[in-house]
Amino acid sequence: MNPLRLVRIRRPDELPERELTRKVSVDREHLAAYDRVCGFRLRDELPATYPHVLAFPLAMELMAARDFPFGVLGLVHVANQIEQLRPLDAGEPLGLRVWAENLATHPRGRTVDIVAEACAGGAVAWRDRSTYLRRERAGKGGSEPRRREDPPAASAEWRVPGDIGRRYAAVSGDRNPIHLSGLSARLLGQPRAIAHGMWTLARSLAALQGTLPAAYTVEAAFKLPLPLPATVAFAAWPQEAERRFAVHDARSGKPHLTGAVTVAASPAA
Repeated sequence: MNPLRLVRIRRPDELPERELTRKVSVDREHLAAYDRVCGFRLRDELPATYPHVLAFPLAMELMAARDFPFGVLGLVHVANQIEQLRPLDAGEPLGLRVWAENLATHPRGRTVDIVAEACAGGAVAWRDRSTYLRRERAGKGGSEPRRREDPPAASAEWRVPGDIGRRYAAVSGDRNPIHLSGLSARLLGQPRAIAHGMWTLARSLAALQGTLPAAYTVEAAFKLPLPLPATVAFAAWPQEAERRFAVHDARSGKPHLTGAVTVAASPAA
């Protein structure tokens, strides 16, 4: 057999035409550990960000394959959208499905969406779209305007400990070295370890507990890295039909995350 046939070549303009599936049951001890790290109350209802953790091994398998157009360590998580079509309970078995789509140009390179769905009771109950950026020396979408708006008035301040990257890695499986220590982060171009964007999003939703509807969509844009340790300001406010929120540096006002929650028209049965 020709050994060259065993080597898959990355094709930067093509996405793999396949989806990965897995059936999972929620480990309540793991769920409780996740809740503690992210600030959620301990209960059997899954936080909207928790199925992202369950689907993460499939997403990594897809992105680490040789037929995926980009190397995993060259990707930056820049945005996330989660649709919670109905509340999910820890006792419900879930059928997970993950695929890649929407390879697109971006001012700083190209982006790709990793989409995950969770089915329960024979219907899709949760959907997640993670947008990753592949930085390239010359982007194809023009230059991105650089402007910074004044941060919104803070409703709370959080002290983010220096070990939150390691603690979140332990419950999420996302062990990117850029989150684990200053030494490993410096090897990847960051002077200090930075928080996971999905931890920052989860922590924001935890701060909104008690105000979130049964069915909703949350969209988040990950801005500047959140270096560890840090003191950040959290803000939340109503704007038209949305509940908007943001996380920024408590001293400089540098933005780390902006997001919005939109109520679904009617929860799924």
